[in-house]
Amino acid sequence: MKNFFRGGMISGILTCLFSGCTSSDEPVGAVRNFDPERYMGRWYEIARLPHYFERGMDFVQAEYSRNPDGSIRVVNRGIRQGKSRMIVGKAKLKNPRGNPPTGELRVSFFGPFYSDYRIIELAEDYRYAVVAGSGRNFLWILSRSPVLAPVLLQSILERLKESGFAVEKLEYPRQNPE
Repeated sequence: MKNFFRGGMISGILTCLFSGCTSSDEPVGAVRNFDPERYMGRWYEIARLPHYFERGMDFVQAEYSRNPDGSIRVVNRGIRQGKSRMIVGKAKLKNPRGNPPTGELRVSFFGPFYSDYRIIELAEDYRYAVVAGSGRNFLWILSRSPVLAPVLLQSILERLKESGFAVEKLEYPRQNPE
């Protein structure tokens, strides 16, 4: 399978380098008491802020698992124009010895280039997560199931709007209900 992020991710990295990846001076905080082992597994993309590297993507999923060296293997999959796309990356905890541990990771799909991955909201039972970069230009709402209850989604959107995210720009990729 071809990498579905290839050109777009490079563009995104360059954008981050030159813009600082923020649309606000205030940094986005990560959740505390994060348990990476509970985060492992499959996540479905419910919503995202639009970016070139995911343009036209539906049925987007992310799968997290441990590599032998303790880092995290990230496999992103989706379908664009009827073709399956996949890219494999690597993540590591930003502060592995943090006390309490926070949901801050560094993720790379292209060698030594890492980007911030901050889990800014996480259900107590790990059934949904909200992920951002270091600022407010990158945002994903993820769920353990392909559909998130509308009342829960609306509640998440209200909190994100109050935090300065452009929720009116969110895209909602199609998912296959299970």
